[in-house]
Amino acid sequence: MDAETPKAAELNLPQAFLLLATNDMNGKPEVPVFALRTTVAGAILAELDLIGAIELQGKRIRATGDAPATDFQRELEVIRGKSRPHTPKGWVGMLEGRAVVQRVYEGMASLGIVEHVGEKHLGRFRAVRYPEKDHAPESALLEKIQAALSGAPSDLEPPATTAPDSVAADAGTTDADSATRDAGAPGSTPDAVAPAAKPVSKGPDARTIVLIALLQASGMLGKLFPAADLTRATELSKDYWPSRAVEDELRMIRLAEQEAANL
Repeated sequence: MDAETPKAAELNLPQAFLLLATNDMNGKPEVPVFALRTTVAGAILAELDLIGAIELQGKRIRATGDAPATDFQRELEVIRGKSRPHTPKGWVGMLEGRAVVQRVYEGMASLGIVEHVGEKHLGRFRAVRYPEKDHAPESALLEKIQAALSGAPSDLEPPATTAPDSVAADAGTTDADSATRDAGAPGSTPDAVAPAAKPVSKGPDARTIVLIALLQASGMLGKLFPAADLTRATELSKDYWPSRAVEDELRMIRLAEQEAANL
């Protein structure tokens, strides 16, 4: 793999999803176009959530004060500029579109991961495909997901959507901390007050867990790992709000198509 080609952990969530949801050889989506666009929109929300740029407050999304640089600054500014906050499903419907998907594809093409290939139809129309050029990033993604799915079901937990650790530390003592101290009877040793935290390395990272949830919501996870037990992944996709928004939007689209077919 070229030294400048990002590894799996460095791909943003829309890039990772599109890479896995696109046929390596012909560059065509492995899911219906509407599912592809909807899930990419959900992946953008998930990416902004993971970097702390947005948060779910009640049932609506709000932009936070500070956020690191992101490839989706345009979408973040749209969210920030809205006078009234919207639900995750509402934002998925507003952010999905052909131009957004193509922008993510072109970003990967500029990195040498996929190749921009055009086809002429009837001498007039041009369909663009993105076959794989460098398999290393996708291989790394598949390896991380396989390892996560092969672990204990309890390892797959919805990613935290609360404030970063640095903010939480400044917030002071939590109720859980007080309860932990109260649990220690007089005369107990300090070491017995709070058990050691579980090492992060024992479970999959948050980005991998979110990607699993998005793949499950779009219907891609079973295609990529047909032999895996996806029970826990199904539960995860319902617990994490961006993937739940994708599922809700896809359900509405399919219902609309069924009603139109019955007219």
